[in-house]
Order: sequence, then structure tokens, then C-alpha cells
Amino acid sequence: MSRPETARRSPEDPVIWHDVECASYGADLELWRELSDVRGGPVLDLGCGTGRVALDLAGHGHRVTGVDAAPALARALSERASARDLPAEALAADVRSLSLPGSAFPLAVAPMQVFQLLGGPSGRAAALTAVRVHLESGGLLAVALADPFEGVAPQEAAPPLPDIREEEGWVYSSTPVSVRVAANGVSIDRLRQAVSPTGEMSESVDSIVLDLVAADELEAEAREQGYRPLPARRVPETPSYVGATVVMLEAAA
Repeated sequence: MSRPETARRSPEDPVIWHDVECASYGADLELWRELSDVRGGPVLDLGCGTGRVALDLAGHGHRVTGVDAAPALARALSERASARDLPAEALAADVRSLSLPGSAFPLAVAPMQVFQLLGGPSGRAAALTAVRVHLESGGLLAVALADPFEGVAPQEAAPPLPDIREEEGWVYSSTPVSVRVAANGVSIDRLRQAVSPTGEMSESVDSIVLDLVAADELEAEAREQGYRPLPARRVPETPSYVGATVVMLEAAA
């Protein structure tokens, strides 16, 4: 049985905030579709969230398995796929300790900044090792890396516009209020505001730290874990989102 609407729309629910902050992004979907068409399925979607990429690929006929560290997000993806009769499912799992016995994928994708949220080089090494076990020989791992300061000095970088979503009378807004260099990466603070249909507003601040890692740095780390780097691809920036370099890593035979 699904949760009541009032519970799902609670300002503390991670599902709605993932939808607010991520669901509208689509600049990378064409690349993931292309790779899925070329490599075939099933596709492993790392850091799948509520299904932005997985549901799109499933809608184009690819079977997708998603993994996300947040159980609520993985559950939302599975429920949405089931409701739409799409060949996708998700489970809660940490990419750094992934274990899917008997599974072998020709393609794994890590959209947006998934690999920049793993806690530095040791976390990336663990994830590369874990994913390598789940790739077919010659399988591909495609990792998107973003630099919030690309093309602009850190002190001159302006936070992007707020993400806004309205659902059944609720209005949710997530505004980046600070993007700054931190000791271990880039710290991004977001002001989250939820306004109920009757006008009550609640707000909170959510913070994440993205590792700053260059494509050649990740490629060097991947070589040590049994990958062969292929030419990187590029996702262009949009008015609301920075661009990304997509590192292409082939599992060595």
C-alpha cells in the first residue's frame, strides 16, 4: 500500500526534494540513451535517485537496475516503474560496497555528481572496484563529473537559479545560497522551502560537499582498478546547470 499523500508531501521527505532538485535536468539523457543503444542492456544506474535516468531508459526499451544509498529514493523508483509498467527496478545499496550476486552488465552509468559524493580517492577506488565486479568483460562504466567553477574564478561564481516544483497545491523551492571552496571540495548550501496549500511555510538548509576531481585523475584511478579509459564525452551546460565531462571506462578483459 502506498503512503498517504500528506506523508509523501512532508517537507522532510527526501523523495520530493530529489524531484525538485534533479527531475527537471535532461541535458544528459541523450548520451545515456546513445550508450544504452550501443552497449545494450541491462543497464546499471548508479545513484539512481527517484528514476530520472532509469525511467527514461526503461521507456526506451532498456531494462534497468538502479541502486541508491537512500532507501526512500530507490523505493520511489521501483514504485514508479511498476505503476508505468516499465522494465526498471531499484534497491538501496552503497556504490562503494555494491553486491548483486549473479549480475553482469554491459553498461553502468553514474549521472550528475554521483562519483563526487563518495568521500575522496578511497571512496572512488572502492566504487570502481565494486562496479568492476558487476560489469561484463569489455563492459563500460560512464561517469559524469561536474565542476561548479568551470570557466569562472571561484570568487566570481554565482549560485544558479532556484528549482521550483508545484504538486497538488504544494509549492517547493530549493535555492542554492552558497557555492564555495571547502577543505575537501566544493560546499553547496541550499535553502529548501515548502509552502502548503493553506499557506504555511517551512524551511531548512541542506548542504553537500562535492569532491573536485578531474577527468584525468579519475582515469588514472580507474586504470589501477582494471579499467581502460576511452575518449571522454561532454554534456553541455544549460542556463540552469553546469556542464559535465563524462569519463568512459571500459572493463579490461
